[in-house]
Amino acid sequence: MSPKHSRRCGAPRHLLDPIETASRDEIAALQLQRLRWSLRHAYDNVGHFRAKCDHAGIHPDHLQSLADLAKFPFTTKDDLRQTYPFGMFAVPMDRVVRIHASSGTTGKPTVVGYTGNDISMWADVMARSIRAAGGLPGDRCHISYGYGLFTGGLGAHYGAERLGCTVIPMSGGQTEKQVQLIHDFRPQIIMVTPSYMLAVADEMERQGMGPTDCSLEIGIFGAEPWTDSMRAEIENRVGIDAVDIYGLSEVIGPGVANECIETKDGLHLWEDHFYPEIIDPETGRVLPDGEMGELVFTSLTKEALPIIRYRTRDLTRLLPGTARSFRRMGKITGRSDDMMIIRGVNVFPTQIEELILKDFRLAPHYQLEITRDGHLDSLTVNVEMRPDQPFDDTACAAAGHDLNHHIKALIGISTRVNVVTPGSIERSMGKAKRVIDKRPKG
Repeated sequence: MSPKHSRRCGAPRHLLDPIETASRDEIAALQLQRLRWSLRHAYDNVGHFRAKCDHAGIHPDHLQSLADLAKFPFTTKDDLRQTYPFGMFAVPMDRVVRIHASSGTTGKPTVVGYTGNDISMWADVMARSIRAAGGLPGDRCHISYGYGLFTGGLGAHYGAERLGCTVIPMSGGQTEKQVQLIHDFRPQIIMVTPSYMLAVADEMERQGMGPTDCSLEIGIFGAEPWTDSMRAEIENRVGIDAVDIYGLSEVIGPGVANECIETKDGLHLWEDHFYPEIIDPETGRVLPDGEMGELVFTSLTKEALPIIRYRTRDLTRLLPGTARSFRRMGKITGRSDDMMIIRGVNVFPTQIEELILKDFRLAPHYQLEITRDGHLDSLTVNVEMRPDQPFDDTACAAAGHDLNHHIKALIGISTRVNVVTPGSIERSMGKAKRVIDKRPKG
């Protein structure tokens, strides 16, 4: 255990919220009380939700137990788009103090609103998340999540301030300046997407900053799926503890769940504010804890945008708590709508990432291209050689052959692998674009 880690491992018990160490019965009683309020609040104030309940013949009064939530209709991104921009809000607009929105790359953006109480709750769960990751009052926190309509930057900002940290609101981009400020301001915490952290690590190495020179002790990484192999890559290169955070704007933003630094064994869900379910993505049937399926959330305390049974499309499973009483969710393996089907085989980018990171010759910078040859889809993996490895036709061919072999053997598809020069794959300033779909539309 490094000195950095030993100083951080395990939040002082007096800093924890009492509910974090409560019994499961106490947690369930609070959830049921808050769920009754949330369902009634949404039914009484959101016409779209009320109509769906009436069509299904279900009413908030029918909720007698947590299991009864399964009788209520799902909410999807389409519901938010159909009611764009403010049709899902449950309070008058003069009570909405903040609006965020998704990028809208696949249609109208999904719009979310917050009351003053919602913002305060968000700050609380973000502070809890940073504390679970090992953050302490007085730490300097360098935030490289984007600020603006994206929820990452401001969510992290308010949570770090609530915890008592000194915030450095850098936002994304200007990688050289990022590293300069990390060197000069000496923050202990960085909050950023894992793919952009790789770009920061590349720049650190270019400037001659090694793990022992770097003040950073904790990285809190989210906004995209990433693997334990990626965790090891970042930890070894930067000399930090890399901890996972989870959230999505429709539910609140970042801060729905977070890994605890003392265990790093999955993300503890803040179940006093967000009630989780796992469903079969095909049938919608609720699955028992431990089974893999699609993650669904119901907000328990949100005022402006109560969200009932929101289908996240993220694939994971629910597990018992360890460092906290709250249940954990396993690391996100992918999204049901990110899954590629290549000649009948289901493939997630994280599966290929794992194989890339097992090869010491290959860098963690890659993109996947899907094309169509006649009636059949084909996948090309573009991946960089590490800068410290020989780069010639023989070396590239050998590394490409080996990766191709492992993808075929372990995933079950044939691919084309292009091993390219270091630095040639575009670096992400936020969420990485891993898949480029070049198939004809329509």
